Amino acid sequence: MSQPSAGDLEVEATLVPESGRHFLHLFYRVDRAALANLDQDHRHAGREELSRALDKASHPGVDQMHAFAVVGHKASFGVVLAGRDLRAVHGVDMAIQASALGPALVPSYSFYSLTEVSEYVPDAEEYGRILREREGVDPEGPTYKTKVEQYARRLAPMNSQRLYPEFPDWPCLCFYPMSKMRQGDQNWYRLPFATRADLMAQHGRSGMKFAGKVSQVITASTGLDDWEWGVTLWARNPQYLKDIVYTMRFDESSASYALFGPFYFGFILPPRALLDAVRL
Repeated sequence: MSQPSAGDLEVEATLVPESGRHFLHLFYRVDRAALANLDQDHRHAGREELSRALDKASHPGVDQMHAFAVVGHKASFGVVLAGRDLRAVHGVDMAIQASALGPALVPSYSFYSLTEVSEYVPDAEEYGRILREREGVDPEGPTYKTKVEQYARRLAPMNSQRLYPEFPDWPCLCFYPMSKMRQGDQNWYRLPFATRADLMAQHGRSGMKFAGKVSQVITASTGLDDWEWGVTLWARNPQYLKDIVYTMRFDESSASYALFGPFYFGFILPPRALLDAVRL
């Protein structure tokens, strides 16, 4: 094994991301037989412990957290959370499993990732090039200057939301992992960067049609989990989730190059209401 270089030794060893947040999705199924074997004292104590475990206020190192009932048989409930402190993020899972109701909870799926600003998000200079070359906007005209200035003002808050997302107070969400195709001629990673950027720009324009209806966070998991990205969507109505995923599947970046994992859909509830909903 090679020895670390002087440059390597200067890098701080830490669990804190250089930018962005840890992101964790957790899913559990209620084992009804195991639950029935717990006496009333354990069940009552377990409800209190699990309610605290599902409450963001109980986890100072967690910045954002939603608990939700999962519709269907893939899981009974799920949790999505984000934070700078990896130990605190991991601690939520441990607190749930270590509660007195833990013996009746079967972990059914999890997904770990990091927030990021995609390499395909253009800076103001690149956006100007897109206006000139792709949309034919006259760089000497007032429209060009106005569009570039407006984009430059929006860019910083947009990137901040990507890195440090605030979860919207909307009723439902959908989560799924995905990767890009690497088979034969359908190899995303052999396409030139400019081609990939154009395809992702088209994909982004499709999603913008749902502004105010759907909020999206894309997190990166290459080298961290079995898929390359996690997609978390919050919506004002379940139909908007169906509509946005259907619409965007016609984009070439999805139609030709996307691989999708399992989809989890649920509705968000406060901890005690969630436990009532899943009959815990």
